[in-house]
Amino acid sequence: MLYARTFFRCLCSLLWAGLLLSSPSTMADKEDWIVSAHWDGKRFHNRNGSDKHLGDISRYLWTSLSNEAPWPKWVENPPADPITDRVTSGIRATYINHATVLIQIPGLNILTDPVWSKRVSPVTFAGPKRVRAPGITLDALPEIDLILISHNHYDHLDSQSLRAIIGQQRREPVIVTGLGNAGLLRKLGYPNAIELDWGESRQVGDSTVHFVECQHRSGRGVLDQMKTLWGSFVLETPQGNLYFAGDTGYSPHFREQGERWGPFALTLLPIGAYQPRWFMKDIHLNPEEAVRAHQDLGSRQSLGIHFGVFQLTWEAIDDPLKDLATALTDQGLPADTFWVLEPGAAATLSGGPSPQGEY
Repeated sequence: MLYARTFFRCLCSLLWAGLLLSSPSTMADKEDWIVSAHWDGKRFHNRNGSDKHLGDISRYLWTSLSNEAPWPKWVENPPADPITDRVTSGIRATYINHATVLIQIPGLNILTDPVWSKRVSPVTFAGPKRVRAPGITLDALPEIDLILISHNHYDHLDSQSLRAIIGQQRREPVIVTGLGNAGLLRKLGYPNAIELDWGESRQVGDSTVHFVECQHRSGRGVLDQMKTLWGSFVLETPQGNLYFAGDTGYSPHFREQGERWGPFALTLLPIGAYQPRWFMKDIHLNPEEAVRAHQDLGSRQSLGIHFGVFQLTWEAIDDPLKDLATALTDQGLPADTFWVLEPGAAATLSGGPSPQGEY
């Protein structure tokens, strides 16, 4: 029985790492790739590197069997805050789960990396399984104007959820992602999907959406590793600039983006899936680095994402919250400058950009 359990967990880990299965439906169409300074003819790359060799991956998967902290099988959510169809002022952020946030500003409802599936995996019978329900149900979503997809990992580009969203919307939302992902999104029902290189932008209503550099990677199978582009988003809006990090390691890009577009009214920064550091440091922030990123960006307010729903790495379910509290204290910041919301909880900021130089 122990051998069977170990084998099954290892299989699930391999599936999650994208090293076992590769379905043609998850691959980017070659004609969607365009010339990019980050493309070497075979793959995209990070400025500072974040690649791991097969030996590193094997070591991580094998040692994970004995080092993963136990997680609860299920955690009940508190009652959700009411969802409003539209806001008339300010910025309202509803944390749904993982990296999925409903951001509402006047005239624009934005959804980030929507995931409602039971598992984040190429298959429905194995892979990381949620321990908390999404904070709001899919059918409770208001009309969505803009969807941001940071990269194509299963916990950020969830095919089942995207199909369900387009099926219930009166019109196709604008959906923006990185190079190479539009082919898959068209297959999911978004014929007008927009893919951008780092540094490119699109106007959506009164706001400008910029796709910007971050340090991560991509891949939904063994054959498409690093063949679509990952990134973060800057939104210039009349209510102030917004930042959605998606998934990223810590690098100079935060300070550079803060100098160019900051200060930000609201930043969404990942705080989970960071242990062990020898393996995760290049691609995932830990809470201490998230607080540094908050400062680099010149953020007036940050919201923690990417924690407490799917067990992806070694840390315990409540470690991100403890480590974030410690990091804020150590760096002399008030706890309320970095929100951590329960799934379904909403918080509101007054509109208008922060004065230059004020954090």
